[in-house]
Amino acid sequence: MPSNEGPHVLQAVPRVLVIGGSYSGLAATVNLIDLCNGKQPRFTSTPSDVVSSKSKLPVDITIVDERDGYYHLIGNPLAFASDDAASKSWTRFQDIPALKLPNVNFLQGSVASIDCENKAVSIVDTVTKQYRQGKYDYLLVASGLRRTSPVVPQALNRDQFLAEAKSHTKAVRDAKEGVVVIGGGAVGIEMASEIKTIEPWQKVTLVHSRDKLLSAEPLPDDFKDRSLETLRETGVEVILGQRVTETTAVQSDGEPTSWNLTLSSGQHITAGHVIAAISRSTPTSSYLPPAALDKDGYVKIDASLRFNSDVPNASSHFAAGDIASWSGIKRCGGAMHMGHYCAINIHQDMLKNRYGQIPTYKELSFFPNIMGLAVGKKAVVFDSTNGTASGEDQMAAYFGNDLANSICWNYMKLGQAVAV
Repeated sequence: MPSNEGPHVLQAVPRVLVIGGSYSGLAATVNLIDLCNGKQPRFTSTPSDVVSSKSKLPVDITIVDERDGYYHLIGNPLAFASDDAASKSWTRFQDIPALKLPNVNFLQGSVASIDCENKAVSIVDTVTKQYRQGKYDYLLVASGLRRTSPVVPQALNRDQFLAEAKSHTKAVRDAKEGVVVIGGGAVGIEMASEIKTIEPWQKVTLVHSRDKLLSAEPLPDDFKDRSLETLRETGVEVILGQRVTETTAVQSDGEPTSWNLTLSSGQHITAGHVIAAISRSTPTSSYLPPAALDKDGYVKIDASLRFNSDVPNASSHFAAGDIASWSGIKRCGGAMHMGHYCAINIHQDMLKNRYGQIPTYKELSFFPNIMGLAVGKKAVVFDSTNGTASGEDQMAAYFGNDLANSICWNYMKLGQAVAV
């Protein structure tokens, strides 16, 4: 936890507060650890000009997150369909080898407020519910978006999550009348296809209110059509252009045994389990001053990932990942890239403050719209250079066999202890 004492200037040991322990927050942390140890940042494959003979610096890093660990968010459709995948998708921060360092601290809590002018933070401890006050020299906001269940788990610790995931998989297995997934966005498609792949005997139906899947995404029709084709190949039944207008429980002995769904056409379908995969995502930015946010609550940043100049001490405040207002579709690859650049720019600032070194800041370029979608044993991918592609080879490249859990873990090198 950052100290309550000291003036509002850079300390002998700079204090870095990271709000959010997911892709961008952890990417920034591990790369900053490398840089402050005088090493190349782990995301840089070739020698970088940001590392010099003076690069080794002391630093104290505090990660604040509502959860007690790192959760592989994009693997949630698999974790909620497979008990084995669930157990591998959540790692407590204290159990991550790359973060077992005396100068890296964790606090399970939610941020109540940030005072940018005084570089002060107020945090509500998740366990004790007590407020804790602290100071920082650099802030990285990486707390992402608030998403509803079951798009993401609502549990805040690993044991609760495993129970939540197990309850979900049991409901799927016990659904004698089949499973209905409502919502044909990326999450709905992946949830329906993972259930059908893991439980091939189960009847799975996806209902989407628009005439094409992924209707909210700025992607070409051939990607959406290929996604539909691939989803149907897995055995999922797809109903397009109809809304679910009413869901009624069919009860026996006072307990729901199945559900009767009424569609906008008047059609009725029955399900043993219903999954609402309609994501209502909102930025978790209420703790920040309004001047830092755009009209939708995303953090306004410049190309160096710093807050806009309307905020006091903007040069010491960074944002990365889903919460940042930047181009492109929100995705974990972009979030990790942003975290990498935040680490470099914070480190460059430290060098400037300590040695007067002229900084070499990294700047983000425009993010084009890119999407990779796991659909059963295949992936459907789109990028502006190569267009739409699909197949098992794409699945291997983009997701491996665990919805990219190993890919992300290994890319951040979270399993590698850092020598001190």
